[in-house]
Amino acid sequence: MSTLCSTKLVPVIAAPWNIVLTLLFVATAAICLGDLVARRRRVSDGTGLTDADLIDLNHGVMSIAMIVMVWWSVWDAVTWAQVAIFAILALALIPSYRGAKAAKAVDLTGHIALDAAMIWMLAAMPLLMAGMDMAEGDGGAHAGHQGGGGMMLDATPAWADVTNVVFLGICAVAAVWWILRLFTARHHRIHTLCHVAMAAGMGWMLVLMNL
Repeated sequence: MSTLCSTKLVPVIAAPWNIVLTLLFVATAAICLGDLVARRRRVSDGTGLTDADLIDLNHGVMSIAMIVMVWWSVWDAVTWAQVAIFAILALALIPSYRGAKAAKAVDLTGHIALDAAMIWMLAAMPLLMAGMDMAEGDGGAHAGHQGGGGMMLDATPAWADVTNVVFLGICAVAAVWWILRLFTARHHRIHTLCHVAMAAGMGWMLVLMNL
């Protein structure tokens, strides 16, 4: 991947999935960021972000980034800035393991795993979409990510296909875990459903990018 910045914004996902995924991630962003803002407004003593705040911030920012990726290939500089942001968000969740019960620890692992999948998706987009037909300005076709200089590979390397399957599996496991939590948790069901949607949407995005 080139370190130069691309100057083009190119559609990535074809219809109807661009609409479906956009609506999905708009919903997750609204739930997470809306709850974060409401919770912070109730805080009057200036305390720092809680675990719940960090998780909502994580998924809210992730949802916005996913919407961008659905519609446009991102500039290289923006891509690496997002990689840094999601690495920081993942690291910020690690202290929450201290004293966490088993279910919460698994939840945290799921959130961090989705951060890792997001980083993979951002960094590997040119590899995953290698060989796709360019259809700039045509909403009915896929368009590959172009790095600086517009260089594209003819096919996705086998190691990238395998790695993508691993991250797809991680997203699937996270989604199944939170589906189970829907039936066992007595509260925060909307947030749990939101996490299911995030994991499933990210997993399907990995599939669509690698077709």
